[in-house]
Amino acid sequence: MKRYVNYINGEWVASESGEWVQNTNPANGEVLGEVTSSTEKDVDRAVQAAKMAQKKWALVPAPERADILYTVANLLKERKEELAQVLTTEMGKVIAEARGEVQEAIDMAFYMAGEGRRLFGETVPSELRDKFAMSVRVPVGVAGLITPWNFPIAIASWKSLPALVAGNAVVWKPATETPFLAAEFVKIYEEAGLPKGLLNLVYGSGSVVGNAIVEHPGIDLVSFTGSNEVGAKINGRAGELLKRTSLEMGGKNAVTVLEDADLDLAADGIVWSAFGTTGQRCTACSRVIVQETVKEALEQKVLEKMNNLKLGDGLDESVDVGPVINRSALEKIHEYVKIGQEEGAKMLAGGEIATGNGLDKGNYYQPTLFTDVRADMRIAQEEIFGPVVSFIPVKDLDEAIEVNNSVKFGLSSSIFTADVNKVFRAMRDFDTGIVYVNAGTTGAEIHLPFGGTKGTGNGHRDSGVASLDVFTEWRSLYVDYSGKIQRAQIDNY
Repeated sequence: MKRYVNYINGEWVASESGEWVQNTNPANGEVLGEVTSSTEKDVDRAVQAAKMAQKKWALVPAPERADILYTVANLLKERKEELAQVLTTEMGKVIAEARGEVQEAIDMAFYMAGEGRRLFGETVPSELRDKFAMSVRVPVGVAGLITPWNFPIAIASWKSLPALVAGNAVVWKPATETPFLAAEFVKIYEEAGLPKGLLNLVYGSGSVVGNAIVEHPGIDLVSFTGSNEVGAKINGRAGELLKRTSLEMGGKNAVTVLEDADLDLAADGIVWSAFGTTGQRCTACSRVIVQETVKEALEQKVLEKMNNLKLGDGLDESVDVGPVINRSALEKIHEYVKIGQEEGAKMLAGGEIATGNGLDKGNYYQPTLFTDVRADMRIAQEEIFGPVVSFIPVKDLDEAIEVNNSVKFGLSSSIFTADVNKVFRAMRDFDTGIVYVNAGTTGAEIHLPFGGTKGTGNGHRDSGVASLDVFTEWRSLYVDYSGKIQRAQIDNY
């Protein structure tokens, strides 16, 4: 049986706890191996190593730091298929999606390596004579990264790459469900020549390792992607400790379809957004806000496409929908389906744990469609994180905007229409961090900011240049070469 251990200060070491946790394949329940279960002492060792390494790393010119990231990018590219296979085996998404996720990490590595020759500040004219004024980015210090299982390498790349190119060190707690891919990613950093101590991998539970990262005085910022419940606790405690946090949490994303839309295109977008990654995306479409005049026609097109979806092991190239991550998630999804029925929503498809043809060995749920859903129902308000989508009828765009914005989340939204005026109204009025036009709610690109409004986050963004704002501080620099003390506004006005 494979055993995976922590990576601290350039060494692969098991926790002194002596405890191990099994990792299983969600497609068939098979045990894949064991992972060391860490303690607060392991986190402390990782932080001490990171602090020592970061002092030297901050003095390395950013273009030189970036050279290592270019090597990381090329190694990811060489091992794309191998990493995709590990990803699918661990968390279940179909292999085509796994390849796409690894490609996202590749893209992010090349992009952030390029930032090593930018990391732009500003030069501005001073208001005084013989004085120079500018601003520069400086690293924050040691970053604690807590990443989820649904995009285990993409999100890890969104956080670790900008942190490192900006001159920080990292202590990383991956999700307990996807430890093997985390190890493979760290091995790539190691092979690329990243100095020891700069990237430390600590396996363990959120209650122990995650909490220790938040509490440790040597951690200067915490970047977290996960549930609202956990994110709120992290934000509250980190605030008390005056630590910076970057939070990317839940979503309750809607596709709006107006009567002039291409319904075939809309149906494709809905099915991909709702059932890709088995609905286990923070950007998944879980609501379809549809104009009443085309509701039934759109439902039929979506149902036809749903009927052709094949469930099974994501390693099978012919499979469209893989398993959900674990039994607990399966039961949660089913409870929400029951809630929807009790609330009076009409179920048109799915609604059951999938069995037969070997599916009962894994964690499979039938793609589910509810219709005649009211905007205030729990299934239209709360994040289900599974293959369940609700159709909400509306009269017009005004009502669609109101319904779209009626949830506590604000990550992604979409509109299908041929009317350019309505497109621009939606782009202005949908209260989400991402808006798609004539596409589903998924498919973020790495060179733009990723994140949302309201309960989805706390204002920071992953990906793109905006991610550097998480991992850098601004320093303003003034050089006075007048040979005398100038008292700024006092002497100038």
